[in-house]
Amino acid sequence: MGWITFIYFTLLARARSENQTCKLIGQTGFLEFSKGGDLIIGGALPHSYCINNLPTLNPCVCRWNDRELKFARTLIFTVEEINRDTKLLPGVSLGYKLYNGCGSENLLRAAVEAVIGEDSKGCSDQIQALIGHSSSGVSEDINTILSPLSIPQVSHLSTCACLSDKRRYPTFFRTVPSDHFQILGLVQLMKYFDWRWVGIIHSEGLYSAEGTAKFHMEAKKEGICVEYTLPYSKTSQFKLKAIVKTLRESSSKVVLLFLSLSYTKSFLSKIEKYNIAGKQWIGGESWITQAVLASVKRKIILQGAMGFAFPQTDIPGLDEFLLSLKPSDEPHSTIIKAFWEKFFDCSFSPSHTTTMCTGTEDLRTVSSDYTDVTHFRAENNVYKAVYLVAYALHSLLQCKNGSNPTTGKPCVLDHIHYVNFTTQNGAMVVIDENGGSVAQYDLVNWQMKENGSVEIVKIGQYDSSYPEGEKFKLKDNLKIVWGGHSHEVPRSVCTEPCPLGTRKAIDKFKLVCCFDCFECPEGTISNQTNSPDCLICPPEFWPNEKKDNCVLKPTEYLSYKEIMGALLTGFGCVGVFLSLLTSIIFFTHKETPIVKANNSELSFLLLFSLKLCFLCSLTFIGRPTEWSCMLRHTAFGITFVLCISCVLGKTIVVLMAFSATLPASNMMKWFGPAKQRLSVLAFTLIQVIICIFWVTINPPLPKRNMKYYKEKIILECALGSAVGFCAVLGYIGLLALLCFILAFLARKLPDSFNEAKFITFSMLIFFAVWITFIPAYVSSPGKFTVAVEIFAILASSFGLLICIFFPKCYIIIFKPEQNSKKHLLGKIPPRTL
Repeated sequence: MGWITFIYFTLLARARSENQTCKLIGQTGFLEFSKGGDLIIGGALPHSYCINNLPTLNPCVCRWNDRELKFARTLIFTVEEINRDTKLLPGVSLGYKLYNGCGSENLLRAAVEAVIGEDSKGCSDQIQALIGHSSSGVSEDINTILSPLSIPQVSHLSTCACLSDKRRYPTFFRTVPSDHFQILGLVQLMKYFDWRWVGIIHSEGLYSAEGTAKFHMEAKKEGICVEYTLPYSKTSQFKLKAIVKTLRESSSKVVLLFLSLSYTKSFLSKIEKYNIAGKQWIGGESWITQAVLASVKRKIILQGAMGFAFPQTDIPGLDEFLLSLKPSDEPHSTIIKAFWEKFFDCSFSPSHTTTMCTGTEDLRTVSSDYTDVTHFRAENNVYKAVYLVAYALHSLLQCKNGSNPTTGKPCVLDHIHYVNFTTQNGAMVVIDENGGSVAQYDLVNWQMKENGSVEIVKIGQYDSSYPEGEKFKLKDNLKIVWGGHSHEVPRSVCTEPCPLGTRKAIDKFKLVCCFDCFECPEGTISNQTNSPDCLICPPEFWPNEKKDNCVLKPTEYLSYKEIMGALLTGFGCVGVFLSLLTSIIFFTHKETPIVKANNSELSFLLLFSLKLCFLCSLTFIGRPTEWSCMLRHTAFGITFVLCISCVLGKTIVVLMAFSATLPASNMMKWFGPAKQRLSVLAFTLIQVIICIFWVTINPPLPKRNMKYYKEKIILECALGSAVGFCAVLGYIGLLALLCFILAFLARKLPDSFNEAKFITFSMLIFFAVWITFIPAYVSSPGKFTVAVEIFAILASSFGLLICIFFPKCYIIIFKPEQNSKKHLLGKIPPRTL
């Protein structure tokens, strides 16, 4: 087409030069409708279209286009309405010249004819602006001719976004939104219903190629992927089979049918034979409101179809104007006669096969695109286009010699940029910097009936003048019919969204909509679908079972309420009871020889310390606090030293008592009761000092241990100073070792007075318990560490209580005859007497 444009441009340039007359070379006579006036509007509105535009191979076969005739009649109606308006273009009449051409080449010739004019006065009747064309490709070629001549072109249906480039098409304007906005609306529609996996079928040509490319770009921004993009050709059976095969095998449920009206008619007529079901079809404004496409066979395809259409408007008087057309209104038009013969299946020429046309037939009895006046959508764009030119021409009344005195540019082109008006039917027209108008669309839904008819219902809208986030709106409480015989919103995704608790992993070899979902690792969560990463919970939190939320970690400590805590508490209480019972037994029998022989004062002090040992074990049970942590360790250290000191004192007393050769030896005076009490106090005071230093410098305090277990917090008492803890245990061990050595040395003293044997056994138990305590304490987790410590305290305390006191209690209660001085003295060896 480039060479044709170049030749036409050369002819026009020569024709516009000074001292040149207007002269066309080649075919002319494309003028179809005209009316004189002071100012003329041109129109490239072909009433026929070529179904095979390959003139070098076959002649172009033209067919009548009802829709374009409707556009032409709408233009005529609008001109007449403007001429009746006394405020717009006062004193100036508006005329029109509408040209028809079959095929792109003839349309360019028609445009050149419109620009140059054809009357005998030369160029005096040239048009001020051109309305049309419907096709973006043809409009592109026409504007290439008009732009150098500064003649504005206003299209009512050319939606290609490419035409917004004012550097290439400086004189192009339109009253139809750019496809850029329709694409944005379609993307928002798919985003709203979460259709992330779609297919595209498009036609050949500028309109579909640009629109498809733009959709790919905008869809990618919103995370919508295109599974396939297939071209459709009216003549290629191979491409049709490829489309059918893909539709049957593809996983996407949503198909964007981005075809012009003529291509859509061809596509549906062929695809209806293949029984393609289960798809949600999305259409462009080019065909989505064409009820003529509906049929019983196509219900399986078109039921529930959605798409954006031009807003439905009312143009008062237009319906009557269109339906009142008679051939006598345009007696010189062969097109009107041809349409009439098609509508009524008659002929204006005598024929044996058809009836004669009278010219008075009623168009209201005909069903066609032309006679469909139930609503006006694209016709409103024609209506606004004529008004746009009229308001720009109105500015001529304020210009000098047809040029703006400020810019020197032709007034129509100059002022058309600043037009802002409201038509008589209430439509607002504002032209933006790209020559387009505000984008407004109705979202429509096909709701088909059993007889194949369709009700096209408005279910939403898209308005580019609204703020972001409010441009696309869906009506509330409105029934929507879905495609694919679905009773709910169809799902169309390559991969279902990764649920909570998982993360999305993108495969670089796949589209972003096709991904893998992996469960979050231990200690992490994802609280939103399709989360790219798993979040690490804060230290004091842990994932719930579903890994979709961080919950506060449960705290663990040895409680009185749990079985283990209750058992240890019970054993501690039993120990206290037995110690108390033993004290009562000894107290009630304090005058008996066996009690006196066992140093009753130290025995009572030992029993008192054992009660404290059993009671101090209870401080280890329960929720750790600052005071309980300091108390449990210091109380344990001091009471155990008190206990061991008493045992040590009893051992020394035994050794002192039986070390003298003669019974009258006064060796006991060196370790009498006062010195015994003083030794116990001195040994215990050393432990008190150690504990004071420990608590003062670095005391045991509560600690939340989160290192041992990942899923829970261990409430424990940190030792504070490990040196202090080791010093306390070491001192207890030192006294116990000394006590064991002395008791071992006294083990062969007379049985009746020999406590040393039982002290030796108790110390052996003590050492066995605390030696095994160390590895058990280090290796036990959480609350079991505390349980091991309590067990060691209870075991060693029970060992002392049982080994030292139970044999004597047995004699006191069950063998009272042995609890006599005679019996005891009778067992003393003669050497010691």
